Amino acid sequence: MTVPTLTLNDGHTIPQLGFGVFKVDPAETERIVTDALEVGYRHIDTAAVYGNEEGVGRAIAASGISRDELFVTTKLWNADQGTQSAYDALATSLDKLGLDRVDLYLIHWPRPDLDRYAESWRALEQLRDRGLTRSIGVSNFHRSHLERILAESDTVPAVDQIELHPAFAQRELRAFTEPLGIRTEAWGPLGQGKYDLFGEQAIAGAAAAHGVTPAQVVIRWHLQQDIIVFPKSNSRARMAENFDVFGFELSAAEMAAIDGLDRGQRVGADPDLATH
Repeated sequence: MTVPTLTLNDGHTIPQLGFGVFKVDPAETERIVTDALEVGYRHIDTAAVYGNEEGVGRAIAASGISRDELFVTTKLWNADQGTQSAYDALATSLDKLGLDRVDLYLIHWPRPDLDRYAESWRALEQLRDRGLTRSIGVSNFHRSHLERILAESDTVPAVDQIELHPAFAQRELRAFTEPLGIRTEAWGPLGQGKYDLFGEQAIAGAAAAHGVTPAQVVIRWHLQQDIIVFPKSNSRARMAENFDVFGFELSAAEMAAIDGLDRGQRVGADPDLATH
């Protein structure tokens, strides 16, 4: 099964469906990522703060998969924001991953209270120019944070990775980013189990109509909006289920019904207030 790719605003392409390793136990990461690669995932999303880059790297090295077939993302943690610290942080991540470059490097959170995200963004431009990352982007950035880096640099972020699920569809932010060519990546695409997403009639009904699971419906809802999505699971069977989402298509009515679940219900931290 071939995962569709989307073209980023810098001309590079990205697999639209990937595998996320947020909160994956570092001791289990190599096994879990190996399972994901064997299922067919070629896009792996990790971060320095997850503490599992080494396990991701071991799984990649053991897989025998050509580097050109893989898309690897990692992220600059808040404590490492700043020019020199950003350089050092990516060097450390590359060492742990066993790679000479990543495909996408993101500022993990804006942390406006630290006031270093614009400086860090300019550092990411230099890291890209040095060939240490192909593309650069941000995560958890509101419009105000994006407007600042757009005003103070020459690069439009390739992506903004944000909390996004049916109860928190982020339409206002996407209306700002998408005309700029900033691709949306969804974290927590299934709501992180913090509300009864799968019990919603719009989702349960679509699942029954297509003979698929509610999770597959929600992943499909993301894909049909050109959102990049990486569901996480420690179960190989669930990984395979989440990957098997290209054999059906939601109707316009089904999409609209799921769209109607949006109620501005954030389940994670507000980027303007987060201080972790």
